Amino acid sequence: MNTEIIQRQMPPRSRFCGLKTRALACAVLAAATVCLAGGIARAADPDSQPAANVVHVDVNGLHNDTGQVVCALFASPNGFPHDFDKALMRTTVAISNQHASCEFHDIKPATYAITVVHDENSNGKLDRNVIGIPKEGVGISGSQKPHLGIPRYERAEFNFPGGRLELPIKIAYVL
Repeated sequence: MNTEIIQRQMPPRSRFCGLKTRALACAVLAAATVCLAGGIARAADPDSQPAANVVHVDVNGLHNDTGQVVCALFASPNGFPHDFDKALMRTTVAISNQHASCEFHDIKPATYAITVVHDENSNGKLDRNVIGIPKEGVGISGSQKPHLGIPRYERAEFNFPGGRLELPIKIAYVL
């Protein structure tokens, strides 16, 4: 049996052909990177897309810039107003020029109540005297004025319909 090897004649390749292909691949990769980076930058820019379901708490009435502000979001009377471990969410923020702002993100539409504490010694809790009166400033949602006794959840609750809610809370000092 006579075996012949048949060779196909391939057209001559230009040495620039590989460079053209590589250049095209690099251009596509660069364009994809620029598009992806632009999308990430837009997502990180709060002005480009409104954040969904945010409760923004504007804390005013602080006597000084000492310590921190603790904000706690409660979804039920359980633990309200001062057991922060039972809060749905809790955040701690710095004070600047006797002002602070807290935000709670990705909140479902429902009824909530918020407690804000001017934690002057930064121990993460509300300090009280021997008979239970707060030694640090406290603010409650629902525009409650400070009074003797523990604030009730029902008087502090507010309805959150979704979207962005601006909620001012004024700190009051009992002692």
